[in-house]
Amino acid sequence: MAAAATTFSEHSAFKLVSCRPNSSSLTAFSSLKLPFAANSPNYSFKAWKSQLNPQRHHRITSPLRSTTTTPDAASTVTTFHGLCYVVGDNIDTDQIIPAEYLTLVPSNPVEYEKLGSYALIGLPSSYETRFIDPGEIKSKYSIVIGGDNFGCGSSREHAPVALGASGVAAVVAESYARIFFRNSVATGEVYPVESEGKPCKECKTGDVVTIELGESDSKLINHTSGKEYKLKPIGDAGPVIEAGGIFAYARKTGMIPSR
Repeated sequence: MAAAATTFSEHSAFKLVSCRPNSSSLTAFSSLKLPFAANSPNYSFKAWKSQLNPQRHHRITSPLRSTTTTPDAASTVTTFHGLCYVVGDNIDTDQIIPAEYLTLVPSNPVEYEKLGSYALIGLPSSYETRFIDPGEIKSKYSIVIGGDNFGCGSSREHAPVALGASGVAAVVAESYARIFFRNSVATGEVYPVESEGKPCKECKTGDVVTIELGESDSKLINHTSGKEYKLKPIGDAGPVIEAGGIFAYARKTGMIPSR
């Protein structure tokens, strides 16, 4: 049974607290609105991002993305630009990365890239356009646009990691499964952005799009169709993803010692 989706406010309400170097990631990532007990064996995060090779950081600062500050320094806008890949509702983690590939270790640079080459390989044959072209290990689609309950199903950190390794910078969906959203923030691999409408019904795979994430105003611009869609602000999750994940953010802010 697919995991239930949740509202954006439930995802974005979290805070970081200081912790000892040897304490668990659950201490570093203290949710204000947990969907289940913090000591649940199903609730965990792994510091993939802090162990990955420099190529990952180089990709995320590629020309597809830019961060600008307004002249009065009142707000910052993070922008992603590229081709989009459109999927429907209830895209589960087994479609994002099938269980047979979970033996790949993201902290190994070679296996990290290999993991990315299998991203969205579990989609049904009704998706005639494949996310990654045959013979390629990266996708030409840097933005995924989905519907309701994106990332449902079993909990696996490999799901956002596979998308990030494939070249995806952000996902836009009507709603997310709780654990996929939180894994995305914790690993720092992709920005999980929630739309106010359902752009997946109007956007088409291959459309040229731009995501503008502002502190108070965010939007998806489809340059192919000329339409714009309002997005919900990513809130406090933004700086964590920007830093490279929960552990990188904790080191950056001095909550845990830098290596």
